Amino acid sequence: MTRKLNLALWIVAGILAVVFLVSSSTKVFVPKEKLAGMGGAASRWVDDFSPGALKAIGALEFLAAVGLIVPAALGIAPVLVPLAATGAVLLFTGAVITRLRRGERATIIGDLVYLALAAFVVWGRFGPGSFTRQTQRGVNSRARLRRIQMPSQ
Repeated sequence: MTRKLNLALWIVAGILAVVFLVSSSTKVFVPKEKLAGMGGAASRWVDDFSPGALKAIGALEFLAAVGLIVPAALGIAPVLVPLAATGAVLLFTGAVITRLRRGERATIIGDLVYLALAAFVVWGRFGPGSFTRQTQRGVNSRARLRRIQMPSQ
């Protein structure tokens, strides 16, 4: 794997994590009625969901944000990164389906872009940019290097 691919995967994962953090915070902390009026016609989709369902979607988005960055950054169970990206693909697929069902084709572009970004992370982290392959090639995370360098007790 090239360093450029690894850098691109980190950047895309970071962008998705920020998107998910912002999106999840509004779904969890903003009341449904106010959320429906915030983005004009683009946010009318919330009318199809109960307040509890919106909070559940927000919680899933928060978990996706954490899962895209934290496991790899800490070097603990980095296999969770492509799994979180797979969850992101599922979330954005649901968003696209909801927009198509509601006839909101003009606002679907953003969801399709995020879906493609999440699919890129899935492809990259399960494939050529896999953290397992990196460690097999001798490229280790900082956390793993610290564990290796620690003297035995």
